[in-house]
Amino acid sequence: MFDILPCLSYVTGSAANPTAACCDGVKNLNAAANTTPDRQAVCRCIKSAAGSYTYDSGKADKIPDLCGVNAGVPISGSTNCDEIH
Repeated sequence: MFDILPCLSYVTGSAANPTAACCDGVKNLNAAANTTPDRQAVCRCIKSAAGSYTYDSGKADKIPDLCGVNAGVPISGSTNCDEIH
């Protein structure tokens, strides 16, 4: 989960684009979540963390595309984690 902390500056509005550290973190997290239980656990962790911040969900949804990652887990607080496979 700490891998995507650098993304906070982007989703909270203090940065115009995701940083290289954010993209690296998203790539690392995506690579580590290679089974359904792993992806669901990552989803739950993201949802839990998302509840602690005021952030732009539209920006969060764009991070995988902006970082060139085909994410197995959406970066969104509104995702139903049980539906991720």
